[in-house]
Amino acid sequence: MEFNLSETQQLLLNSARSFLEQECPSTFVRAMEEDERGFTPELWERLAEMGWLGLAFPEAYGGAGQDFLSLTMLLERMGRFLLPGPFFSTVVLAGLPIAEHGTEPQKRQFLPPMADGELLMTLALTEPSARYDPGGIQLQASREGDQYLLNGAKLFVPNANVADHLVVAARTQEGTGSEGITLFIVPSNAHGVSQRLLWTVASDRQSEMTFHNVQAPRDGMLGEVHQGWPILERVLQQAAVAKCAEMVGQAEAMLGMTVSYASQRVQFGHPIGSFQAIQHHCANMAIDLEGARAITSLAAWRLAQGLHAEREVAYAKGWTSDAVRRIAALAHQCHGAIGFTREYDLQLYSRRAKANEVAFGDSDFHRERVALALGI
Repeated sequence: MEFNLSETQQLLLNSARSFLEQECPSTFVRAMEEDERGFTPELWERLAEMGWLGLAFPEAYGGAGQDFLSLTMLLERMGRFLLPGPFFSTVVLAGLPIAEHGTEPQKRQFLPPMADGELLMTLALTEPSARYDPGGIQLQASREGDQYLLNGAKLFVPNANVADHLVVAARTQEGTGSEGITLFIVPSNAHGVSQRLLWTVASDRQSEMTFHNVQAPRDGMLGEVHQGWPILERVLQQAAVAKCAEMVGQAEAMLGMTVSYASQRVQFGHPIGSFQAIQHHCANMAIDLEGARAITSLAAWRLAQGLHAEREVAYAKGWTSDAVRRIAALAHQCHGAIGFTREYDLQLYSRRAKANEVAFGDSDFHRERVALALGI
């Protein structure tokens, strides 16, 4: 694996830091927690102008043609500044699978307007079981002529409140195995679709979606009938690593805040950073951070190179979920009571890190995948 950044990647990181420092202060993040949409159209337009929305899409469809590793680098910067909005759901959960598995008409229909900021999408995957395996998909798709009728419910659908289209995972054959799962691209305002916002610890926008006889034409199918699970496996790998990248950025921010606070907070006549216990806490945070960054970069690089990465993805999400939880806990321990107040920014990061910890499989889920890869 090559750890050196290309010139293009370095320019991307530099521009991302400069842009986000100016456009995404914590005051804006706080305001978007109270906003009905969770972002502003003006910010979304700026992201499109920066070329970020189409960063990982092919140039033929209005994108920049960059790889998945570059996308995770950008997501790490976004995590550092807690960028609100539907970037993850539109680009990672919907855009990448369409770019990799969509038909030519589907790519031309969806990717250019995504890159231009004119189209928002998301993935409707998890259900009341909240499982990330084939058995968790039980929404039914029954054949009726040249279309399918979708019936069932989805939970924790990110940014469904603003999405124009949904990629819906459904069962076209009864069972619990990987066979018989199909993906459909459905307008969010289709007859029979309903959406209800859920309250979340991260104050992000997740919804419960219900589908009652929703018509899904065959030409809206993403991939082949009954063969949706291999596509979803790829999506879940990319999403897990992308969440790791966000968490690395969040952990970096929490470490920086803690070091700064320890240098300024005086107790017993000395900055608390001069006490060995605080020094060791910060050192442990830094070790966890660098471990998470390295293992996430390895998984992202293998995915970008088209290599088998099941084990590396499980390593990354299993380690990073636990590491960032430890970092958040030590950050709060060093800050004391002030870190839990709403006026202080630390809680913004720790709440989002807690949500990301369980997204696309928590550490226990991924440890089981590592054990399977080891043959036990």
